[in-house]
Amino acid sequence: MHVADGILPVTGCVAAHIASSACLFISSRNVQVAEASKVGLAAAAAFVVSTIQFPVAGLPAHFGLYGLLGILLGKRAFAALYVCLLFQSLLLQHGGLVSLGVNAMNMGIGAWAGWLAWKLLPGRIGWRAAAAGFLGAVLPALLLAWEFELSNYGRGFYVVASLYAVVAVLEGALTALAVGFLQRAKPEILSSAAG
Repeated sequence: MHVADGILPVTGCVAAHIASSACLFISSRNVQVAEASKVGLAAAAAFVVSTIQFPVAGLPAHFGLYGLLGILLGKRAFAALYVCLLFQSLLLQHGGLVSLGVNAMNMGIGAWAGWLAWKLLPGRIGWRAAAAGFLGAVLPALLLAWEFELSNYGRGFYVVASLYAVVAVLEGALTALAVGFLQRAKPEILSSAAG
């Protein structure tokens, strides 16, 4: 799901850098000290989880925690993901520096969609958390497929993106489990997301 350098046109990558810089500004504006440590811890957790890969129909996949970050951090989730993606690019060669803006936009939008699903959907906490986790994982795959189509690679990546629906279902279940645990152990964490 990470776009490497040299695949998408440079003009699109530059536009994505500009857009991600704006989102990063919105995400980190007026951050408080207590929030900064929470964002850093969440970025570190997402980085560690991303190193655990598993195959889905022969393709390497990993959890991203995008929906969970959206639930826990609200609008600050974009900043956490940006930092996580920067270190993934530098240390693990997941993506590149030129394509960092594209990756940040795809996954950051997924996290924000998870946050909105958590806040706006009616129903039980477990359902809302599962929806947030699912949206947070499937939306970046669909955005990436759309970007490949816009770059004249054709529509084939939609097939690959559909395989990430399996990962998204698993991510939804993982998010629901994590939120259920936090609700029992420390429920104030779930209500303290930045608006």
